[in-house]
Amino acid sequence: MNELPQNAFHRRPDLHVETEGEFAGWRTWTRDSFETHNGPFWHRMDENGKVQCAFRVEKKHLNGQRNVHGGCFMSFADYCLFAIASSVLEGPGVTVSFACEFLDAAREGELVECDGEITRAGGSLIFLRGVLKSGERPLFTFSGTIKRMKWKKPAGAAAIVT
Repeated sequence: MNELPQNAFHRRPDLHVETEGEFAGWRTWTRDSFETHNGPFWHRMDENGKVQCAFRVEKKHLNGQRNVHGGCFMSFADYCLFAIASSVLEGPGVTVSFACEFLDAAREGELVECDGEITRAGGSLIFLRGVLKSGERPLFTFSGTIKRMKWKKPAGAAAIVT
């Protein structure tokens, strides 16, 4: 299920490919203001066609105990759902279910990566699961369901593309 066509991420006009720094060659979406403000979150395909997601922990990601805020982990995991599902989603979608477990803390400077998979993709629902890690240390597990949505064209506006 994780084998992606080479053009899986090329169907999004809001796709940004980073050209500098640690995440050069990685992709993110620019249309989602919440993710843009709370990230940056990144994804790419490895040489086997599997989606990889990551972010580097910055001060803005921390809670009062100087650990990654739980909401940050949840936001990143939701981002990962859509990156992992991109090969089968083929249009807009919404998260209809999300479950998670907090296992360990991450601190400023750490690289947080996601290892995830599609467990089932039906006609309207896509089921996924994953784990966030720092190195080999598991931090957070999650599962979620995405519902495919119909394309909508607002009156007097161009079609919405996701």
